[in-house]
Amino acid sequence: MTDPAISVIIPAYNEEKYLLTYLPTVLASVARLEQASGHTAEVIIVDNASDDATAAIALQLGATVVTEPVRGIGHARNTGAAHAKGGYLIFIDADVDFPEDGITAVVTAMDTGATVGGAIPALYEPTKPATRMLFGLWRGIRAIRGGAQGVTQFCTRSAFDNVGGYRADRYMSEDVEFFRRLTRLGKRSQAPVVSIDHLRVKPSPRRFESWSSWRMIWYTNPVTAQLFLRSRRFWQGWYDNTVR
Repeated sequence: MTDPAISVIIPAYNEEKYLLTYLPTVLASVARLEQASGHTAEVIIVDNASDDATAAIALQLGATVVTEPVRGIGHARNTGAAHAKGGYLIFIDADVDFPEDGITAVVTAMDTGATVGGAIPALYEPTKPATRMLFGLWRGIRAIRGGAQGVTQFCTRSAFDNVGGYRADRYMSEDVEFFRRLTRLGKRSQAPVVSIDHLRVKPSPRRFESWSSWRMIWYTNPVTAQLFLRSRRFWQGWYDNTVR
């Protein structure tokens, strides 16, 4: 059996509830790709030291499971990449409603050879006014500085290896920092990153609805995010209680 051309990597810590809802949307997108093209794909769940049924549910739904005992989103993504067999790597968060055409659009973009990778933008739908204002602020920052969140990022295997993967010593904005390095590589190699703007991925609003607006603003404003990038203790509540 030949190796899959595409590897979808999903880090997961205590995601049993959300995998049941959201993993089928990713699997449906993979099935759409395989039915419409000659490509094959694998879906890897990186069980990041869960103490619930995350691994069992992922296996039940048809994904491959690898275990990473060291907690950390960047570390988990890198572990998934180390086990991946595909020449294209797609990183998706565990709580994402993924569009059926998403995997096909990513592969189509990378098949041209004109890009080292890119992202599908996220569509957040929080109900609290203060949280909506915060997202507006971040959209403005990204419009000025560029970049993309790790809700869905993708790249070629060679590009991932070239930039050294995600930084495991960052507990916030590791995805933005990775994309910044990927963007620089794209410029140097004349294969710029792309944004698949005709699609959106929809993350769960779980944290934005369960946390108070002031707590959300305190944790996710640009100043706090920069000051405590490498503090595992500071972000413990962010990851251990309701991980993204």
